[in-house]
Parts: sequence; structure tokens; C-alpha cells
Amino acid sequence: MQNGTSAAVLLLGSYAFAEEIADLISETPGMRVVGFVENQDRTRCQEQLLGLPVIWVDELEKRGVGCSLLCTIGSNKRRKFIEQVAPTGLPFSTLIHPTSRVSRTSSVQEGTTLSVNAIVAAHCNIGRHVIINRGASVGHHTEIKEYVTIGPGAIIGGKCVIDAGSYIAMGAVVRDGKRVGSGAVVAAGAVVVSDVPDNVMVAGVPARIIKTSVDGR
Repeated sequence: MQNGTSAAVLLLGSYAFAEEIADLISETPGMRVVGFVENQDRTRCQEQLLGLPVIWVDELEKRGVGCSLLCTIGSNKRRKFIEQVAPTGLPFSTLIHPTSRVSRTSSVQEGTTLSVNAIVAAHCNIGRHVIINRGASVGHHTEIKEYVTIGPGAIIGGKCVIDAGSYIAMGAVVRDGKRVGSGAVVAAGAVVVSDVPDNVMVAGVPARIIKTSVDGR
């Protein structure tokens, strides 16, 4: 972890992906993890995680003074946790790992994580609380809306729109100019060659609808 001059970050979540995010932060200058926040199983607060305290969510407003937050839930279900802690007024960090590359013409909003070797090309807008996993890439002039999760190695083409709460799984490809609807899921290895409606799961090459009435992952 970085020294005490770095910004203190509390991670929302205390499971495996929280440990992954903590590792990314340990390699990112200007940030340091000071603890984890749990909102489901209070018994997890009885022991430390990675040598750091696990705080019950109701204690966050008091114990989080001077800290920022970052959610470590790797699906759009993180929205509920983020909305739960919003009344505390604590700010959210943005994590951009030093091996990732973001064009100076693109923007990345609060609460978003860019993992190892993630790429954001020119003139993109990456929304709030997005996760772009290791080795994933986002093409030029693409908009990624809030609470989207992009899996490891996924490729989003240029001039795409990925709507809120959707999930692009590991190794999936979205071709240039396509839209993936809100709450949709693109299965691992799928190749999207036409627009994907809201709240469906698509899979295969080319991607076809295999399930309806989904809400991301």
C-alpha cells in the first residue's frame, strides 16, 4: 500500500473482487485502501480482510470521515450498495490503473474502475460506476453509460453506445456503431453485429437473443 500521504479509500464490498480492487489500488499512485464496507453479513466485520478493518454499513458515516468510496461489486447490482451509502455524502474515487490508457479527449466519471491494460480511445464518455476489466478496450467516440460492466478482454468498437446497467462478458466483441440496451447481457465470446434490445441476453457468433427479461448481472 502507498504511504499515508495518499488519499484514503474505503471499498464497498468484502469478497474476492474487493481483494482484486485493493491490489489494483496498491499499484496506483495517490490512493490507498484503509478498509472495507459490508452491508450483507455483519459477522464479516468481526475479522479483518487483508489486514484492514471491515466496517458495517451503518457505521460508515462516522468511520468514513476523510475517506472516499469505491464499489467492488462486479455486476450492476452495485447500484443498490451505492445508493444505500449515498446519504453519507462521502465522495467516490475513480480508479485508473497506471497500465491503462485513456485518451486525453475522453472523460471518465466518478466511481469508475479501469483495470490493468484497459484502453479507452479518443472522444469517449465513460459514465459513473463503470467497471472496465483487465485488457478490455473501448473504441473511439463510444459512450459507456452508468453501472456498465465490461469483462476481461472484451472489445467495444467505435461509435457504440452501451446503455446503463448492461454486462459485456469476457472476450465478447461489439462491432462498430452498435448499441447494447439497458440491462442487457452479452455472453462470453459473443460477437454483436446488430443492436441488442434492453433486458435480453445474447450469445454466439453472431450474437442472438437466448433469454429475455434479464437485468444485467
